[in-house]
Parts: sequence; structure tokens; C-alpha cells
Amino acid sequence: MLRRALFLDRDGVINIDHGYVHRKENFEFIDGIFELVAEANRAGYVVIVVTNQAGIGRGYYTEDDFTALMNWVGGEFIARGGRIDGVYYCPDHPEHGVGKYRRESNFRKPGPGMLIQAAHDWKIDLPQSVLIGDKLSDMEAGRSAEVGTLLFLSGEACDLVELSRITNLAEAANFLITECNDGMGGKSSF
Repeated sequence: MLRRALFLDRDGVINIDHGYVHRKENFEFIDGIFELVAEANRAGYVVIVVTNQAGIGRGYYTEDDFTALMNWVGGEFIARGGRIDGVYYCPDHPEHGVGKYRRESNFRKPGPGMLIQAAHDWKIDLPQSVLIGDKLSDMEAGRSAEVGTLLFLSGEACDLVELSRITNLAEAANFLITECNDGMGGKSSF
């Protein structure tokens, strides 16, 4: 049986995007993220982080640094009643990557590779899933992967009609509550 997922971008959705955040001292959680993830867990969603991490590719920090930080982040969610089930990241950058990281990759958003791989690994029903991102590349990846609901956490102009604009994570949590209570799936708007 396929499951629904809540896909989250990291920088700009889970934490304030200070640029190449790779230390817990610089990691500031965005208001409402703990409540959103806990609500998704209660509603039966698999919670998956999908994040470009070009800072690895540029040599600013290592994959081990990233893994250590995300292990800490996972612990912070558990301490606050939520759970991140999986983390997918792409360290590659086609122009600024160093060594093996300088390459095109379908896993780098706007490519859908991370979403498709997660769907395979976790047996996820993409059309019944939700993606929250703060960049057009997040939305384009979700659209390419055929994620049913795209929630755009941004004031940036966007012409993708299949997404809904949200201004904070409480709106996303309310969406999950409403969807579960109404038995709705697929595309929704506010």
C-alpha cells in the first residue's frame, strides 16, 4: 500500500536560510516547523526532507558535516514530539561544484530525482503527497515528480497554477488537518 508524504525543503522551510548553514550554532528553526511535522506524523504522513546542498559541492563543508547536523536536527524534532523519517540531499552543482561534485544531476532541484527516489524507497503515493518549498526550483521539482499539492512558502512571484501560496507554516499544518478530516487528496488551495 502506498503512503502519503510531506516533503520539506530545508533552508527556508525548516530553518532560516542564512546561506550554506552547516553548524547547529547557525541553525535557526522557523516558527511552526515542529508543530507542522508533529501534525504530519499524527496524520500518517511520511516526513521527508529534500534539499540541495551545493555547499558540500563547493567545498564549504563535508557530507559528514551535513549528516552530523541533520542527525542533531532529527533529535530536536524528536524532543519536540515530531519525527523526520528521511533526508535526501544533492551536493552537486553543475558550475560551482569541486571535483566529483561538479556535474549535472537530476537529483538537484529543479530536477525531481530526490522526490522520485524517496517515493521508491518509502512506497509513497506522489499525487496524494504534499511538498513545501520556498523557491521556484522546489515547486518545479514537485511538479515534475507529480506531487499532488505544492505549498509555496514565499512572497516570490510564481506562475505555477498547481501550487498554493502560504505565508507561514501554521497554514500548512491547518491544511494537513483539514485534508485528513475531509478525506481530501491531491491539489488544494486556500
